[in-house]
Parts: sequence; structure tokens; C-alpha cells
Amino acid sequence: MIKSKKLASAIAVTCAMSLSTAAYADPVENLHKEERAIHNAAVKSQKRVDSMFEQSIDLLGEYRSVVDETDNLNMYNEHVQKLVNNQQKLIDSLQGQIDGIEDTKKGVVPLMYRMLDSLEKFIALDIPVEVEARTERVERIRELMSDPNITTSERFRLVLEAYQIENDYGSAISAYQGKLNDMTVDMVHIGRVSLLAQSLDLKHAWVWDNDARDWVELGDEYIKPVTKVIRMAKKQVAPDLIKVPVFAAESAE
Repeated sequence: MIKSKKLASAIAVTCAMSLSTAAYADPVENLHKEERAIHNAAVKSQKRVDSMFEQSIDLLGEYRSVVDETDNLNMYNEHVQKLVNNQQKLIDSLQGQIDGIEDTKKGVVPLMYRMLDSLEKFIALDIPVEVEARTERVERIRELMSDPNITTSERFRLVLEAYQIENDYGSAISAYQGKLNDMTVDMVHIGRVSLLAQSLDLKHAWVWDNDARDWVELGDEYIKPVTKVIRMAKKQVAPDLIKVPVFAAESAE
């Protein structure tokens, strides 16, 4: 019985120690759990902080990019505004010119008719160099004056061109064939100072008398000089000094 009592006491002591150890282990384990929970929460918090920092860096980059783009857009807008202002000034200027076109036409159209009248008179008074072609040119321009498909500027250009052609006759030396008393002859004009003609057989020569408005036959001493000037005009011989009669042309008023 003593042994049994001792065994029972030992078992009781052992159970008491076990209960005491179990009671002591629970607070420590709870402390470890709390530490782990705190650590896990800290890790999660750090991750969130890291994530927010990265987001803030990205947002800062985007902000700087937007600021730079805004500055560029402002500069571009200022540039475009200057272009628009200059274009508007140009448009206003052109509009002012357009508004004055009708007034200009009112002055230009009568001027062109007067210029054509003067040109006709000039051709009639001038030495008869290619008279048919020159007269037809003026008549053609007169017809175009009433053509609705031709602009006023184009008409004016044609009139000026006709004047330029007439001006060129004054400095040109050219030879061509024409009719004199129903006879084909070689003709040559030296500017507007002299118009000569010669028969194709080289036996007769004439000079145009602009005062008498008629041809005057030349003496034999002019046959060779007239032949030479005709060949010079045709570029068959080199230019040289020659002696020919001269009659000055009258000018149109």
C-alpha cells in the first residue's frame, strides 16, 4: 500500500507538472503568434509603402512629362497665333486689293482701247513692214477685248505684247519676200529708218518714201548695196557699213 500510495503521489506530481508546463506554454506561444502577426503586418505595410513610393515616382514622372508637354504646347500655340495674325493681315491686304479691282478695271479697259487705237494709227503712219501681220494682230486683240473667257489681265498682257513687238521692229534688220506692183520682190528693213526692195533678178531696187507713201525706184548705184544689205539680213554675209537712202517714219499722236 505504501508503494501504491507513492506511485499515486508520483503520478499526481507528474500530472501537476504537466498541467503547470501546459499552463506556462500557452502565453509564450501566444506571444510568438502575436510577434509573427506583427511581423507579417509590418511586411505587408512595407510592401504597401514600397508600392505607394513606386506609384508616386511614376506619378512624378507623368507630372513632369505633362508639364513639359504643356510648355511645348504653349510655345507652339504662340507660334501658330503669330502665323494666324500674319495670315489675317495678308488676307486683309488681299481683300483690299480685290475690293479695288473693279475700280482698276474701270480705268484699265478704256486705256487698253486707247492703246489699240494709237497702235493702229502708228502702223498706218509707219513704214509698211509686214503690215498685214501687224494689222491682224491688233484686230485679233480687239476681238478678244469682248471675249468673256479672257480676263482683263490677259487682255492687258496681249496689248503690251503687241507694243513690245512693234518696239522690236525699230531695232531689227530682217529680210522677207513681198509684193510690189504685183511683182514678188525681196524686201529688207533697217529698223524703221529704211525699207528697201529688190527684184529677184537683182536688176531693180526701190526705197519706201514715207512722206509720199509710195515706192521710189533707186539708181543703179544702189543695186549692189541693196543686194548686200539683203544678204546681211539673211545672215549670208557678215555685217558691214553700207550706204542706202533713208526716210524717217512719222509718229502717231
